[in-house]
This record gives sequence, structure tokens and C-alpha cells, in this order.
Amino acid sequence: TEDLQCHLENLMDLFHSGHTLKICAPMVRYSKLAFRTLVRKYSCDLCYTPMIVAADFVKSVKARDSEFTTNEGDRPLIVQFAANESQVLADAACLVCPFADGIDLNCGCPQRWAMAEGYGACLINKPELIQDMVRQVRNQVENPNFSVSIKIRIHDDLIKTVDLCRKAEAAGVSWITVHGRYLEERHQPVHYDAIKIIKENMSVPVVANGDVRNLKEAENVHQVTGADGKYLNMTFQWTVVASFLYAEVAILLILCIPFISPLRWEKIFKFQLWNTIGAYWNKAFLTVIVILIVLFLDAVREVKKYSATQVVDKDSKLYPNAYDHIHMKLFRSQRNLYISGFSLFLWLVLRRVIILITQLATEMGSTVALKTQVENTNEAVRKYIEENNKMKQVLNRSNRSEKEKTEGTNLENSVQEIRNLKKEFTDTAEALFRSRDELAAIKKQSGGLITEYDRLTKEHEKLQNHIEKTHEKKDQ
Repeated sequence: TEDLQCHLENLMDLFHSGHTLKICAPMVRYSKLAFRTLVRKYSCDLCYTPMIVAADFVKSVKARDSEFTTNEGDRPLIVQFAANESQVLADAACLVCPFADGIDLNCGCPQRWAMAEGYGACLINKPELIQDMVRQVRNQVENPNFSVSIKIRIHDDLIKTVDLCRKAEAAGVSWITVHGRYLEERHQPVHYDAIKIIKENMSVPVVANGDVRNLKEAENVHQVTGADGKYLNMTFQWTVVASFLYAEVAILLILCIPFISPLRWEKIFKFQLWNTIGAYWNKAFLTVIVILIVLFLDAVREVKKYSATQVVDKDSKLYPNAYDHIHMKLFRSQRNLYISGFSLFLWLVLRRVIILITQLATEMGSTVALKTQVENTNEAVRKYIEENNKMKQVLNRSNRSEKEKTEGTNLENSVQEIRNLKKEFTDTAEALFRSRDELAAIKKQSGGLITEYDRLTKEHEKLQNHIEKTHEKKDQ
């Protein structure tokens, strides 16, 4: 099928399937082809072969034919090897590469014979050897999608186990299967808390192993450890944040539609629904900011956490699986960082855009009102000017009529005055003539009076002389 072909092209896609990954662990004498064919009919996602000693497998054709059999339907398939030499393991991996999807190095088998030969669980105390074996397989197998995994047990000091896993991760291991028991433990309870701690410190997938006998127990183990038996592309909270981010982008795009004016948005914002929401707007705004800041800081913490793991070798053979999967969680944490950061930024931008639209709508409303007022004023001024022009015309006509009337009246008055003046002049002339006659008469009369006066004066003198003479005579 197409799904099977997809798995064969890249086995790591199984860890991105979104459902619980069901793996049939390697079991001595049981995990042969017939058993693997049977369990695949019951929806087993990935099968392992029994542990094969790599040295014997490389040296003996008989051992290869006896220990490893498969067919076209036996995929995806992991071949588990026991090895203590890097080159031997690399040679064994090259032999099975055309017929399998990956190899697994057994570093967890506690059997005495295996540990006596330097195989199995004794390797967990040799992290440099494990690192070198993983790197050699990576460098010598030509198929970049060929997986290289290890299966380990835990140390009494869990720090050593985490250090071992990090070294294997840096070498390019595809995933790590952790059997949650110490080296000396056999049937004691599995330490799922230890698997959880290892998972939290790794970037590559971690598979939990130990006392998983049915699907329900597998689900429980996944819930307890957080191991990659069920690998979700995005958690619910980040799905919500991403959806919130898309909603913010959509709202901003809608708000920026050019043919919807701010005045129309203001009318929309005045709907009763928005008034109801507006009562809780400030509290909701601050709550969303707090949530996004918390998620942003959590994403920053995750980025710092997963940035601690660095890849030693980035050549083309190592890159497709090791580099990508080592940085898988770093990518996811960076993605979450971007989502929360952009959501926080766009949330602030969205609030600012709404405020600016409201302010712009208010300004536009004021501008429209002012424009209307100016138009009304201009219309009133125009009417006033027209009326003023009409009044001027009427006034000019009235002035011309009054002027003409006044000029006519003045002319008549002038004519009358001239007549009066002529009459007065005639009367004056006549009076003058009379005055002249009277003056002549007065002059004539005055001449007579003067003559009479002179005569009287002479007579007076004569009388005076006569009187004087008379007195003189009397005196004598």
C-alpha cells in the first residue's frame, strides 16, 4: 500500500503517525518470520528480529541463513544485533540493509554469556564505544533513511544514562529504546519515572520497554513516561494558540479590506453584541496577554533546553535521520516560540488597529460634519452674496431714480430760485432807482437846508453883532 511504501522510504515517519506506535520487541526464539507475520495481522506497526551476534552473522553464511529470514511483506523490520566492535556492526548493517529498514544495537541484555562476551547490558558502561558503533554504521551504510537505534538499561546513577543517551544522540542514533530496570534487576517493577526523565532530556524519540503486555498497558506507559509510543504533531494548547494566530491574521486582513471604511467599522462596533463584549474587553485582553507571555516563556525554556544537544557530524549520510531527528524537538520548540511570539505581537497590533480605526472613524466623522458645515456655510455665503448683489442692483436702481428725482427737484428749485432772484433783482433795481430819486431829493433838500443854514447863520451873526452894539451903547 501507499502507507507501507511511505514507511519503507523513511521509517521515522512511524513516530509522526499520530497514534500509539505498536512495536513487537525482540524475543529469543520467538521473533522469527512466522511470528512476525502473525503479529502484523493484528496491526503491529514495527517488528524486531531476535538478537543476532554480529560477528557470527558477518563471518558465516550458514549463520545468516539460519538467523535471518524475511519476505516482501515483512516490513518495516529492524534487525537487532549484539556487537562489541564498530566495524563488525557496520559490516552486519551493510549486509541486512537491502532487506530491512534498520538495525538495533542490543545494550540491554543481562544474560551472563552475553555480558561475558562483551555484549548486551555491559555496553551501557562504555558510552564512547556505543557512540563510535552508531557513527560507523551511519558512515558506512549508503541508505540515508536506514535507521540505527539502541536498546539500553538504566544506571543506578541516572545521570550516566542521560549522558550515554546524549552521546548516542550526537552520533546520529535514530531512536533509543529504554528498558526501565537496572542491570541486576529481572522481574522487579519497571522504573517508568526514569524513562520519563530520559525522555525529557532527549530530542530523538524514546521508546519505553518493560512489562507492556497489552494495548491498554501501552497507553498507560505512554501517559506515565511521555515516551514516543504515541507521537502527536502538536499538543492541544499549541493547536489552540496556532488557531488563535490564524484567527488574528484573518481579523487583521478583514480589518484592512480597503472598501470597508472606518466609519462603517464604527457602525459595526456599535452593535449590541460588541457593546456586550466591550464590557469584558480589557480583562480579556490582559488575560490573553498573560497566557501568551507564559507560553512564550515556556517556549523559550524549551528552546534553551533542546539547544544544549549539538550534532557532531553533519555529513550527508548522517543528516537525513540523525540531524533532523536530533533537532526535531528543537524545531517544535522554536515553532512554538514563533507561534506564541507572533500571537502576542499580533494581539497587541490588533488592539492598536482597532483603536486607530475607532480614532480614524471619529476623525472622519468630525471631518464629514465639518465639511457639511463648511458646505452649508458656503451655500449660505453664496446665497448672501446673491442677495447682496440683488440688493445692490435694487439699491443702484433706487439711487439712480432718487438721483434723477433729486436732480429734477434741484433743477426746478434752481429755476424757481433764479426766477426769485430775477424778481428780487428787479425789485432791488426798482428800489435802487427809488433810492436814487430819494437821494437826489435828499441831496436837493440838503442843499436847500445848507443854504437856509448859511442864511440863518449870517442872520444870527448880524443879530449877535447888533446885540453887542446895543449893549455897548447902554454901557456908555
